[in-house]
Amino acid sequence: MSTRRVAVAAPHHEATAAARQAVQSGGNALDAALAAAAVLTVVYPHQCALGGDLIAVVREPDGSVHTVVSVGAAATGIDVAAIRAAHDRMPGRGPLAVTVPGVVAGWRTLEGLGAALPLSSALTEAARVAEEGTAVSAGMRRALLANAELLRTDPGSRAAFFDEDGQPLAEGALWRQPVLARTLRTLADDPSALYTGELAATLTAGLQKLGSPITADDLAAHRAETTTPVSRTISGVTWFAAPAPSQASALLAVLGDDAHRPAADLLDRSIRVAQARDALLADPRVAEVDLDRFFAAAEGTDVFAALTGPGVPRPQGDTVAVTAVDDEGRAVTLIQSVYQSFGAGLLESETGIVLHSRGSAFSLDPGHPAFLRPGARPPHTLSPAVAVGDDLVLALGCQGGRAQPWILSQVAGDLTDPGADAAEVLGRQRWVFGARDIGADEPTLVVEHDGVADDLAEVAARAGLRSTARGARWDEAGHVQVSRLAGGNLSTASDPRADGAAEIVTGPVV
Repeated sequence: MSTRRVAVAAPHHEATAAARQAVQSGGNALDAALAAAAVLTVVYPHQCALGGDLIAVVREPDGSVHTVVSVGAAATGIDVAAIRAAHDRMPGRGPLAVTVPGVVAGWRTLEGLGAALPLSSALTEAARVAEEGTAVSAGMRRALLANAELLRTDPGSRAAFFDEDGQPLAEGALWRQPVLARTLRTLADDPSALYTGELAATLTAGLQKLGSPITADDLAAHRAETTTPVSRTISGVTWFAAPAPSQASALLAVLGDDAHRPAADLLDRSIRVAQARDALLADPRVAEVDLDRFFAAAEGTDVFAALTGPGVPRPQGDTVAVTAVDDEGRAVTLIQSVYQSFGAGLLESETGIVLHSRGSAFSLDPGHPAFLRPGARPPHTLSPAVAVGDDLVLALGCQGGRAQPWILSQVAGDLTDPGADAAEVLGRQRWVFGARDIGADEPTLVVEHDGVADDLAEVAARAGLRSTARGARWDEAGHVQVSRLAGGNLSTASDPRADGAAEIVTGPVV
């Protein structure tokens, strides 16, 4: 019997174990990624759920590359005028921040791109984990403590995430989700059930009870898109990234023509590209999005001011990335998310589904291309990437909200070197910048080092950012996952900031 080897990385060890099981059952890189993704919606609900979105980049063994964009839209009946009258910006949490969930439709589309196993196998395993229980991870415990006040206000979240004494679940506590298990088994029988039929009706009723304007017609209208990625050859390697409404092109713009830039140069370019993203990114179905201006901004030939004032969304984000590459040259970077930690802060109690808050990324400024419109998709942080060079196939992605492109830019160049130790690269200290999205009260550069290097501090000051040194790894610096095939050898690594694992697994070809 012939065998197949698959490298896979995920931010939770149970997700990696599910991927291992899929490969040992005859699965390829797609199956490994799907198995991990399904289990992550059970064990990592602060970062992803059935109620979230998905964007992925897939390379097939014949060299063709596709992007799957399953980003849900705002309700067609959303009352924009009422929201603008009541709020100066989109609510960051709650029912108005919920858009149609895209994850399950994205999984179905990925299955159709060459999975060797039925999607039902991944969903059945996820259901088993939900039913039998999982130990609360260190990362989930941190998120529970940070969001406890919000989660206590929602009956579904309170029932799911707190113990009998009303305290957030302790690290290591066995945590069972029987309602979510039932939903996953329903989806294993029919993955379309989230969008049509009895399960969809139950979810719709729950959404409306919570105050969301999403209807059964909104769910039924959702479709995942298979599109052409944005590509650019950088330092002899061709990078593929998701198109708008994803911000993934920002990574390619920051790298420009050199994937090995000094840190200060990367920071300088990242700040300029971030300003372009904030001004331009939107749903290309309803607004023109000129991604070439990201590249012009990086070079300083197109200049954007930082967005301020009424209508500007609150930046935020939380995410999981899964990467897988097999020895046939198939590669997958799959990213799924609930946006803010625990999404909208709502868990629909009849389905066990945590609901994302992607709608909070809309603008309430009528002059902005991402202005809230019924049926429009919000601008998106998910930034999956695949790189291909001579004897190289690399799948790369990370958690990190709006900072994903800058986080990836700090590791991308070294990871294309076949001789680089991927785990060592991911373990290095990094920097990020932002404000509310990194827990800062004002625009700030945060470095994981003991001090801020002079060249970084100078770039930050010039851009109006204060600088601070954290001196330790932290979640906001990203959970990078990488898998690669280089010179015929597989390698993989999972970021030490998460609760993950990376493995190379051998299984049969069936």
